[in-house]
Amino acid sequence: MSSADRRPTLVVVGPPGAGKTTVGRVLARRLGVPFTDTDDLLVARAGKAIADMFVEDGEPAFRALERAVVAEALTSTGGVLALGGGAVLAAETRELLRGHRVVSLTVGLSDGVRRTGMSSARPLLSGVNPRATFKALLDARAPLYREVATVEVDTVRRSPNQVARAVLEAIGAVSPDDPPDPVDPDDPFDVVTPDDLPLLPEPTLGLLGSNRERPR
Repeated sequence: MSSADRRPTLVVVGPPGAGKTTVGRVLARRLGVPFTDTDDLLVARAGKAIADMFVEDGEPAFRALERAVVAEALTSTGGVLALGGGAVLAAETRELLRGHRVVSLTVGLSDGVRRTGMSSARPLLSGVNPRATFKALLDARAPLYREVATVEVDTVRRSPNQVARAVLEAIGAVSPDDPPDPVDPDDPFDVVTPDDLPLLPEPTLGLLGSNRERPR
């Protein structure tokens, strides 16, 4: 199979908390294609957690490796490909995304901080005022996500399945006239982000060694 045949069907971008991995997995399942997360490729390549790369190697080294991994994935990975939240910071990556079908998942400040607050500590959000840091991150990156996107889908107050359905409608894989997807209260992908969670916990730098962290 040639590299052209291995270009992703769909590339998913967006800020931390937008649900790129979760929605990407749902999209891949519904499209019947593989799913790949470049964060997983980075961890496999470096042999350490992303948070450890930030702490031990520094962000510039991490971003350099990220650029290389993303460039390779964009020519050798089929199916749905989710990029790390900061991948679009590199002009080289934004240029490589031209010609790809790119879905940008957007998230509001409140939903974003609630979702990121439900995971382990993230180095980029571990300052004195993580809420303000998250807002600054959204403000700085939003134009870059819009620059590379061919489709933009809002995730606010939507479950992963609802977001995936909106993406499929936007790319023409599902008709808006089709019946709505059934909702299963026991399916975690049908659960909307609760609005009564704390906005963001205090940063916990002692947890930086966890593989669950995605400080992107």
